[in-house]
Amino acid sequence: MSDRLGRVRAAMDERSLSAMLVTTPASVRWLSGFTAPEDARVLITPHDAWLLTDGRYVAQADEESRLEAVIERDWMSEVASRVRSGPLGVEAEHLTLASASSLAGKLGHEPVRTEGLVSRLRRVKDASEIDAIRRAAALTDRAFEHALRALRPGVREVEIALEIERFVRTQGGDGMAFDVIVASGPRSAMPHGTASPKPIEAGELVTIDMGARVDGYCADMTRTVGVGEVAPAHRELFEAVLEAERAALAEVRPGAHGKDLDAVARDVLTAHGLGEAFAHSLGHGVGLDVHEGPALSARSSDELAAGMVVTIEPGAYRPGDAGVRIEDLAVVTDDGHEVLSSSPKDWRVVEPD
Repeated sequence: MSDRLGRVRAAMDERSLSAMLVTTPASVRWLSGFTAPEDARVLITPHDAWLLTDGRYVAQADEESRLEAVIERDWMSEVASRVRSGPLGVEAEHLTLASASSLAGKLGHEPVRTEGLVSRLRRVKDASEIDAIRRAAALTDRAFEHALRALRPGVREVEIALEIERFVRTQGGDGMAFDVIVASGPRSAMPHGTASPKPIEAGELVTIDMGARVDGYCADMTRTVGVGEVAPAHRELFEAVLEAERAALAEVRPGAHGKDLDAVARDVLTAHGLGEAFAHSLGHGVGLDVHEGPALSARSSDELAAGMVVTIEPGAYRPGDAGVRIEDLAVVTDDGHEVLSSSPKDWRVVEPD
């Protein structure tokens, strides 16, 4: 905790800030350990730091927060009373214009809008964070294998999603990092095809995108499987995406640039005539948020560093026909990477009963 506060204070010094108000929930939890960060803020000065929340959380804040808890209904007045002079930084990407205006009224001057001051620090994970993500990934793997045992023709997509969620919760997870995607047949061509009432049919591809959350930290993994015998063109689509995923994953290391990794996968799919079918970016960082920096996209300027946790998830989608996505979660190490997703990703068929 002292290291995290120290890094924030160093960033404050670079921007000549006398205090920093942190309101983004993931960053509030990262700094405080408080598990209701949507209803809290962290105020940091050169020598002090407080968790600001309200009367609903007296016991919880006392039990969980690593910082001194201040219970106050009017948090803006509390901030103003503790920041008597000098520039106060706020998170422009989270604090609304209305809230910033109200806070300025309390302070008597405009706060300084910053972008990424804390969220960029969260990109590199410490050992405790990587351990939590590792456990979330392991639970995700177990939930996927459990789901495959229920996957058969006639079962609805939503039933598979609910079975995954039930398994994660009963096995000790906090819940899901995001809404489970179960997309079968033509719906597999929808990159964000959340589970629907559609029955799964023999001969279809089924894409399952899921991630457990453990101790607040997220996992993210996607696998595509066949149900019985699928069309040869769909198998070819799968093999092209798998080739792209493996090629990009092999290049994950410190110093690699997000746009270059994206290009590796995109070039493989283009060679298969699927460049236009790759409709999204290659991946993203994962932590307390399932989508955070660094970005792995054609327009990204981000560079990987040891301790970052990222997804590699190329896909190819033919609307009205079928789609495939394969995604692994990996932590960047000093000399390369370690894959945290252990579910098999080679071609796999679930045989109908």
